[in-house]
Amino acid sequence: MDTEIELKFLVSDNEVPLIPALITQFAKRVNNKPAKNLENAYYDTPSRELRALDIGLRTRCQDDDCEQTIKLSGEVLGGLHQRPEYNLPLKTRKPDIFAFDSSIWPMGMRLESIAENLFPIFSTNFIRRTWLIETESGSLIEVVLDKGEVSASGKSETISELEIELVEGDRVDLFLLAEQLVAQIGVRLGFYSKAARGYRLADDKPLKANKEIGFVPLSSEMNQEQAFIKTINYAIALVQKHEQCYVNEPSLKTLKRIIDGVRLIKHAFWLFEEFVARETTDSLRKELKWLLGELDWVESAIYLKTYTSKRHAYYKRIHGAPELSQVIDDLKSVQPTKTDLEDLFHCPRYNKLLLSLTRWLMEKSWRQQWDQNAIKSAQSSVRSMAKKTFDLEWKKLKSMFPHKSSMSLEQYVHTRSSIEEMLLSGSCLGELFDEELRLSFRAPWMDILSGIYELETLHYLQQLCDGQEAQPLSDILGWLQQKSDFLISAMDQSRDASINCEPYW
Repeated sequence: MDTEIELKFLVSDNEVPLIPALITQFAKRVNNKPAKNLENAYYDTPSRELRALDIGLRTRCQDDDCEQTIKLSGEVLGGLHQRPEYNLPLKTRKPDIFAFDSSIWPMGMRLESIAENLFPIFSTNFIRRTWLIETESGSLIEVVLDKGEVSASGKSETISELEIELVEGDRVDLFLLAEQLVAQIGVRLGFYSKAARGYRLADDKPLKANKEIGFVPLSSEMNQEQAFIKTINYAIALVQKHEQCYVNEPSLKTLKRIIDGVRLIKHAFWLFEEFVARETTDSLRKELKWLLGELDWVESAIYLKTYTSKRHAYYKRIHGAPELSQVIDDLKSVQPTKTDLEDLFHCPRYNKLLLSLTRWLMEKSWRQQWDQNAIKSAQSSVRSMAKKTFDLEWKKLKSMFPHKSSMSLEQYVHTRSSIEEMLLSGSCLGELFDEELRLSFRAPWMDILSGIYELETLHYLQQLCDGQEAQPLSDILGWLQQKSDFLISAMDQSRDASINCEPYW
């Protein structure tokens, strides 16, 4: 058995010629292997039984020389992929899963039934260039450039990937090479394997953005450190997934999910601060703040899109006010473009941040500042910690809402950050508790938060109208005030119901 430890990058045709020189610059010795034309087929059953077990079965042929590979469920830490892998020679192009040692299979796997129903789901065919490099410290790293396509059901997608895999030695050298790559040739970290892309193509399930943040998959048996690792990893995956979603199909809501992922990381630093000392996260916090700054225009851009969408009540009124329409068009014209965002996702600073988070996770760098209290907190029950956290947040939130009296727009907007923090804590830790009770508790608070967003949308438009004397704008201001009053009245009712909710923890 081998265990893959690799980082994957997406490269453009312009970057490919730069790779050999960079590798030579980084390495003490380089062994440039001949290029290969590899034909690969991935097998599964019609009901995708292997996929459900996170098992990959692949045959690979170069001319008449074939092998079969099993990849079992492994671990992904940020951008670092680690999976157990088994390779066997193959006399034909069809796989023989009985040839593998029976001990590798998960308990209860129906091997005979699966073997009877295997068929090729998709193929990947590419030309592979390989460099085996030795670093100054003696580590061996395999650098692989794949150029070709993944095909399924008459459809295909381009493959243009650079993978760096640790063959022997220190994983730190893998990250040092990765940092050189992102700094000098503008590659982008790749999140999805060829197999993941092939299954999506075969099953006609294109990558779709999440409608909400979701919940970190925790179990009550976990200690705080295990929960922390899960949370950071979940948040990084959220960022990387939606980065790819945006590249595939640009959307402001997709960018909002990236912002959510970044905020989730920062929130986890705060939630687990009893054993994650601030000194160990200072440089990461600085870079996360930079990234949020690069995306701080997204919220106002969502407001502007709402005003100009024919599906919303704003459109007809704004369309009848040429001066306001022009102001909105001018603001939209200076927003970053799709190209600007793709430049951000390819820039060294962004990719180095993702690499730094991955390395920080891998090395458990927060342990550098540990004392006995930190060790005790890290090893304590995450469920107990969650209850204490939720109790404190619930007490704080209830104190911000007056009982049985109306609140102003400003008062509601003031509560936004506290509601968001409570809901973020729920995204981090809520999976530890009953799902039905959790969703029932969160629903009215999400309604209130949605109402606050709507109030801010109204307020932003009001600011655009203020100071203008044209009659259509005066009419819009009056309409905005009526709409705001009605919304606040509805939110007051939701608020009273929310405050009386029974906590789910």
